[in-house]
Amino acid sequence: MKAVRHHVHGGLDTLVVDDLPVPEPGPGEALIRVDACSVNFLDIQQRRGPALIPGFQLPHTAGMDVAGVVEAVNGDGIATGTRVVVNPAVPCDDCPTCRDGRDGHCPQTKVIGGTIPGGYAEYAVVPVANLYPVPDDRSLVEAAVIPTVWMTANHALHVTGRAAAGETVLIHAGGSGVSTAAIQLAVAAGLRVISTVSRPEKAEYVRKLGADLVIDTSTQDIVGTVREATNGRGVDLVLDHVGPATWAAGIFSLAARGRLVFFGNTTGDVAETNLVYAYHFGLQLLGSDPYDRAEFAPVLDAYWNGGFVTPIDSEFALTDARAAQELLETRRATGKVVLRP
Repeated sequence: MKAVRHHVHGGLDTLVVDDLPVPEPGPGEALIRVDACSVNFLDIQQRRGPALIPGFQLPHTAGMDVAGVVEAVNGDGIATGTRVVVNPAVPCDDCPTCRDGRDGHCPQTKVIGGTIPGGYAEYAVVPVANLYPVPDDRSLVEAAVIPTVWMTANHALHVTGRAAAGETVLIHAGGSGVSTAAIQLAVAAGLRVISTVSRPEKAEYVRKLGADLVIDTSTQDIVGTVREATNGRGVDLVLDHVGPATWAAGIFSLAARGRLVFFGNTTGDVAETNLVYAYHFGLQLLGSDPYDRAEFAPVLDAYWNGGFVTPIDSEFALTDARAAQELLETRRATGKVVLRP
């Protein structure tokens, strides 16, 4: 089979197409013929290095969000020919943390496309427990863009952020995949949504998702616009997966006792905070941790039945993985980027 891997860390030229044997599923595992694999920013971070996930090894096959067809099964639990989408988080299911239902913090967690070869390949082996059937009337391409962005957005908004109907939320980078999900989830939950975009051409895309107000950061000041839109009060909640580039704006956009939920670092690892301002106004800075397995099926069901959408910016052949990552890396994509092995 063909697989796109990188054997060293570095630029786009480190991505190469390798010919590998088709893997065989071990006990409790299934062989999936990959139909579609979403491209995520973690793929780029892992390629650039250093690796972010304990247990990462080179050469590496990226691709956390996989959808395809079951080709073979070693054990019970699912039939061959089933169209499936994969939960990329693989906890050990045996430690005290897992037994307590907090498997998102399992110290032995593995990640498909992180520490287990992922979907940048024609075939992938995954645990049967991580497979979820895709409805017959939904495409595998659509299924492949759901896992990481929708689970991350739901956990940040509802589990960590404790969003409530009637609140106002500021969601940064509205044209990104995770913000595409967060905006729709917030609207469905009855929140007023303000979102930022970095390019004017992304504004209409975000409005169509349901945002009440879109701030074009190339021409508008975030804090000033937020304060004006909220009669000086500020927002109840900020969702930030961008990092240092938007951190201060998020802090100063919050109302007293507001919550800033952060869960990404695409512009860097270190952000400065005005401590006096933060404690004087009782601000809550909340890191959004990994989702638990129990969250996956309910969010997936809500997606299938809730009228949600995940717009696709572009589809690329597996051998064009460099171009796919470049599009995401330069932030020109509006919606998700997908590889089609």
